[in-house]
Amino acid sequence: MADKDNGFSDKMKGAVNKVKGEAKDQWGNATNDTSMQAEGKFDKAKGDVQDKIGDVKDKFSNGDR
Repeated sequence: MADKDNGFSDKMKGAVNKVKGEAKDQWGNATNDTSMQAEGKFDKAKGDVQDKIGDVKDKFSNGDR
């Protein structure tokens, strides 16, 4: 496979986006900023997707099909 990190970078990006999203969501809650809350929820969802992509890459790079 051309991508030698076996999904690790996708999982790391996912983790960063989840943390960033949680921070935005909490800040939005604290300041009653619904736009910031929405951004946070979007970032958390994006992080979840990136994490799943990393899982799929790991499965295929390990031959588990």
